Amino acid sequence: MMDCLCKATAEDVRVYAAVTTELTREAANRHSCGVLATAALGRVMTGALLMAANLKNRECLTVKFQGDGPLGQIVADASADGAVRGYVAHPEVELPLTNGKLSVGQGVGRGLLSITRFTGLKEPVTGTCEIFSGEIAEDLTRYLFQSEQTPSSVGLGVLVGRAGKTEAAGGFIIQPLPDASEETLSRLEQTIATLRPVSAMVKDGLSASETISEIMRGFSNVHILSETELAFRCQCSRSRTEEILSTLRDEELAQLVEDGQAEVCCDFCGEKYHFTKEELLAIRQAATENIKG
Repeated sequence: MMDCLCKATAEDVRVYAAVTTELTREAANRHSCGVLATAALGRVMTGALLMAANLKNRECLTVKFQGDGPLGQIVADASADGAVRGYVAHPEVELPLTNGKLSVGQGVGRGLLSITRFTGLKEPVTGTCEIFSGEIAEDLTRYLFQSEQTPSSVGLGVLVGRAGKTEAAGGFIIQPLPDASEETLSRLEQTIATLRPVSAMVKDGLSASETISEIMRGFSNVHILSETELAFRCQCSRSRTEEILSTLRDEELAQLVEDGQAEVCCDFCGEKYHFTKEELLAIRQAATENIKG
């Protein structure tokens, strides 16, 4: 099943749903994630994609969980066109199950959740709130209410098999529109209370639009607005890495030249870029000429 994000409305409600199995699997493979890190990173990336769905073309956002748990920092970048990338600081960490479930909250710990929106203005806009549970979906729900005054319900899920392979991943955001009636809000609360895990829906083969149909089964006039293909896609490249190297201090570049080589690894995708002594000399020379110019 293709990873996809679907946007829809139903009566006085807005709902987005996403299937993110393949991109979660790719991220886990790239970072050699254990089961716990796969679940946490997959949830954060899915949440970032759902929140980026409100952005305009070429806009993007960064979701960062800076907790004190053993997983360390978890970061995801997502854009309105369906691209996402992410990493977890300590992908090897595993913890005992809690009540038969993965201990994502314990792995994340307490700390700060921040979301930065890059909208093309001179300065990006960042909102923050304290991490409440570390369960990702609960924290994003609280963030939307506290920092953006948007009542929402966020659901995220990643199902990892015994062999460590991601079997299903996805999520949704449900938001009542400003003019939603009390009757609509009441039905929405009942619907959310009886929903089965989103990972179970995806595991059963439901697409993003079919997931919305199940979520909004008690509502009429479900109208699909758009569907966007999703993918794990990094912004790094060899040329961008060269630009970063050129910003180093001259003594740092001189040390790399003396070492005879350099290898730069992208935190987000794990891609490695190798530079020879000759290439480093050329980068250093170009940087020196730019300073003189």
